[in-house]
Amino acid sequence: KQWYQRRVRGGLLFTNETLESVKGWFSEHKKFCFARSGTVATETVVLPEGPLDMPHSMEPQLRQLGLPTRLKDGVVVLDAEHTVCTAGKAVTTQQAHILKHLGNLMAEFQISLVGHWTAGKYTLLQ
Repeated sequence: KQWYQRRVRGGLLFTNETLESVKGWFSEHKKFCFARSGTVATETVVLPEGPLDMPHSMEPQLRQLGLPTRLKDGVVVLDAEHTVCTAGKAVTTQQAHILKHLGNLMAEFQISLVGHWTAGKYTLLQ
């Protein structure tokens, strides 16, 4: 394998910009997205007992994901307080699905620069 095949797991960027300019741009451009299984939770999410702001058709799916829910007069109700995830711990598949249903953007997507090649010289950045 070539050196870049061992290091690159994403893509290559070709530009006439300076290294500092490119580093600055990538450090400023981050996007929050839904957590996936294995993502470390950045916050503890606790749902209080009572009605949930979700359509009634979601109730069976929420129950299947482990939430103690029921329908009461067409409203999804949580029967007891429920901790969805705990800060610092890995999120399970079920927790990730619940967080997505809640609209919680917990994961951060950011591109990491690993190397720089200019004038025929490669420099490892990490």
